[in-house]
Amino acid sequence: SLCAAAEPNLSYHELKDLKKASVLHIDVRERWEIDRFGKIPESINIPLGELVEALQMDPMEFKEQYNQKMPSKSDPVVFSCLAGTRSKQALGFAMSLGFS
Repeated sequence: SLCAAAEPNLSYHELKDLKKASVLHIDVRERWEIDRFGKIPESINIPLGELVEALQMDPMEFKEQYNQKMPSKSDPVVFSCLAGTRSKQALGFAMSLGFS
């Protein structure tokens, strides 16, 4: 299940369309879930337990750790997980840190 502030639930096809517009896709599943169920193409994995710390990192440190440019607070970001619960938590965390 996928989650974004403007549209709390997105389909896979909607996400594919959004990715064409340079949306950062953060998969908040645990690493073992990625290993077991597979990685979503062009997503970055930041487990939910690391997300708050990651979103407050120095941009250079974020790039080094996740091999991706750190999003600004106004950049479009989509969170995903297996069932939708963690992606909604991730959205709440990001918004509490000032992400729009």
